Amino acid sequence: MSASARSSHQQDHYLSRGSAEYKRGSLALFAAGLATFAVLYCVQPLFPVFTKTMNLTPAAASITLSVSTILLAISLPIAGFISDRVGRKSLMSISLVISSICCLLTALAPNYGSLLIIRAFQGIVLAGLPAIAMTYLSEEMEPKSLGFAMGLYISGNTVGGLFGRISVGTITDLSSWRWAIGILAMISLIASIYFWRHLPASRHFTPKKMQPKEVLSLFAAQFHDKGLVCLFILGGVLMGGFVTMYNYLGYRLSDAPYHLSQTVLGWIFILYLVGTFSSTFMGKLSDRLGRSKVLWINLALMLFGILVTLSSHLILILLGAAVVTFAFFGAHSTASSWVGSRAKLGKAQASSLYLLFYYVGSSLGGTVGGLFWSRAGWTGIVDMISILLLIAMFVSLELTVVLPKKAPHHLK
Repeated sequence: MSASARSSHQQDHYLSRGSAEYKRGSLALFAAGLATFAVLYCVQPLFPVFTKTMNLTPAAASITLSVSTILLAISLPIAGFISDRVGRKSLMSISLVISSICCLLTALAPNYGSLLIIRAFQGIVLAGLPAIAMTYLSEEMEPKSLGFAMGLYISGNTVGGLFGRISVGTITDLSSWRWAIGILAMISLIASIYFWRHLPASRHFTPKKMQPKEVLSLFAAQFHDKGLVCLFILGGVLMGGFVTMYNYLGYRLSDAPYHLSQTVLGWIFILYLVGTFSSTFMGKLSDRLGRSKVLWINLALMLFGILVTLSSHLILILLGAAVVTFAFFGAHSTASSWVGSRAKLGKAQASSLYLLFYYVGSSLGGTVGGLFWSRAGWTGIVDMISILLLIAMFVSLELTVVLPKKAPHHLK
């Protein structure tokens, strides 16, 4: 087959919206996102439980999540390097299965120290899914279908985080946190098998036998594009603020005057459903209006929402949290798809760096938020998140400045 024929054949096999393979691939990645984020964030509603049963401070309890996210962040570039050699689907499948086993071991952890060790290892193996999933989408999806597919994948992340938190919170009240996490581990394993069986094989992936020095040069190359650097920073800043809000919302609402039960605290994460809608909605909206405008809309909404949570009325607190959630997932969907489109050299490395900043922001913000909580309560949390959002607005302004004046509309 000639080079031109090969090129034409490959072009015909991009996954386009409406095709059976597009649907299978999108649903498989939805299931993968669900399993990944269910097991990653299942400990978040348990922070007050860990504080009471293990005699921990709120900041120490939050480390059970932060240790996973920080090691996931550090491992992302390594996972991207391995995937360039062995392929996307195989590494993602192995990652999902092992992370499900780690979740089961979490339920059996005898003490805080062993719990941290298992969660740390789980963070390392989970790295085999997020960055590679984004790369798979950017490689295999038809460009005009990428926004919706990326939104659906992020929706899976949202539903997974929601399901993990709600199920663990509810089962903990009925039985114990160990049974709750053990049951979640089995569900995650089922989702992992579904993903392995239904994700279409890569058609546009070519193994790259690069040396570590070459890979490092590709990572370094991403920092030559100021637009990508702005997107990386945005991911970290926004995720840091978002995780901080939910890390300490449970402490606020379990205390006077609300005294909400563990089950109700778990169900508060039903607010993540608005993120499921906004990630797909904003993905399609960005295809029409341009990413810059959609990003600014979401930043303004996040700031408005977090200020609303200063109210002492429970309904207004939840409404404000819902607005923050809606806007965060809209901004994340916009920024992450922008990275995949903007990176012309080393897409896997660009995606890995975006998620590296994203999860470092989650880890640092989630734990540092404990210091703000201890010093100033919920007002301190709102102050911290507002500062992060102002930084995000400044970075977004810089992002607008560095855009090429005559860039294609879908890159604006």
